Amino acid sequence: MKKLFLALGLTCALSASAQDFNGYIVKLKPGYESFVNTTYADAQMRKLSFGTFAVVKEKFEGLVADPAVEYVEKNWIINLNDFSAPQSVESALTENRDEQFSKQWGLLNDGRNSGGWFSRGKAGEDINATQAWNVETGNRDLVVAVIDTGVDYTHSDLKANTWKNEGEIAGNGIDDDGNGFVDDVYGYDFANKDADPMDGHSHGTHCAGVIGARHNGTGIMGVMANVKIMSIKFLSDSGSGETIDAISSIDYAVANGAKILSNSWGGGEYSEALKESIENARDKGVLFVAAAGNSRSDNDVRSTYPANYEVENVISVGAMDGKGNRSSFSNYGQETVHVFAPGSNILSTVPGERYKKMSGTSMATPMVSGVLGLLLSKEDQLSFSEIKERIYKTAVPNATLITKAKSGRIEAYRLLNNIQN
Repeated sequence: MKKLFLALGLTCALSASAQDFNGYIVKLKPGYESFVNTTYADAQMRKLSFGTFAVVKEKFEGLVADPAVEYVEKNWIINLNDFSAPQSVESALTENRDEQFSKQWGLLNDGRNSGGWFSRGKAGEDINATQAWNVETGNRDLVVAVIDTGVDYTHSDLKANTWKNEGEIAGNGIDDDGNGFVDDVYGYDFANKDADPMDGHSHGTHCAGVIGARHNGTGIMGVMANVKIMSIKFLSDSGSGETIDAISSIDYAVANGAKILSNSWGGGEYSEALKESIENARDKGVLFVAAAGNSRSDNDVRSTYPANYEVENVISVGAMDGKGNRSSFSNYGQETVHVFAPGSNILSTVPGERYKKMSGTSMATPMVSGVLGLLLSKEDQLSFSEIKERIYKTAVPNATLITKAKSGRIEAYRLLNNIQN
């Protein structure tokens, strides 16, 4: 049985757990909500836009056969050990935060800023962000949800591009906009069941910076200069979470106007509830960008979820290094991974006005989310099939990647201008 994971690379490790699920997710048939409340006293109810769910502690024959129940499945746990970047990297960046763009090889690779200790990278193996910005820099009305460990929405490189729920009044204890959540000004924390999605881990803030760190002359630059980043937390500060909270997060993002969902997490067994939440996003016209995973495996042979769900709005992302090769940790799949993007040694924001380099398909995923945000800012009427075809036909057919995905390396300028191979 596979464990669930955050899509970080070699700098982190999975935390083995004796219990890899926490109770069972029960989908209820319409009209049976009150019946379940009285029959199963320990049930925790979740009313979502695409159905009503309960989480119960035990699965038993009577539950499965209950006429109120549509299906029962495990409530998977996501669990990750803490990881830390090399101290020398963090200290240097903490002392000097201005104009860090030269270190962002994923946006502009000059060969020197993308290599390791003993070797250079390959110039031009990037998303070609600088040329793309001559065409499109984003849209202040486009909402991209980062579904993760939360986001430090006070970070100086992020706060100007942070989504705020204008219909909610902070701190008054009232659901002012009637969306079912009290005081959800910056999003919601499904891990702790409160309205403050502040990141105490760093993973979500890093992903947010890749997408939309403000182009303000200090710090780093996101793929999008203009965007609204919605902060949604379902992974705790220790990096753990549950499937029921993942689907609640997706439902919240869709209901509150997100057009792109960036998901740098995955793994575990197939979940019908999670697939249904993605299908609901599809039906509302929302893209679901997902990390392909970091187990060095072929997703064509062994599925990784949610990246492997065969739903039209899912875009699965693998990670590449500064030489244009598949990152050593990245999953791949000529039929199931759609595109590769920079994912090794990616510099971005972390809580506390700091910056770090991280590696993983976690980092490649928001890179693609940002590029697709540029595309939707320019052409907002594209269908899912049109978006995917545009990716396939404009991606650079890098010889080392073309056999590892349905396309090669995503290229923002070519994508925006529909320059085909």
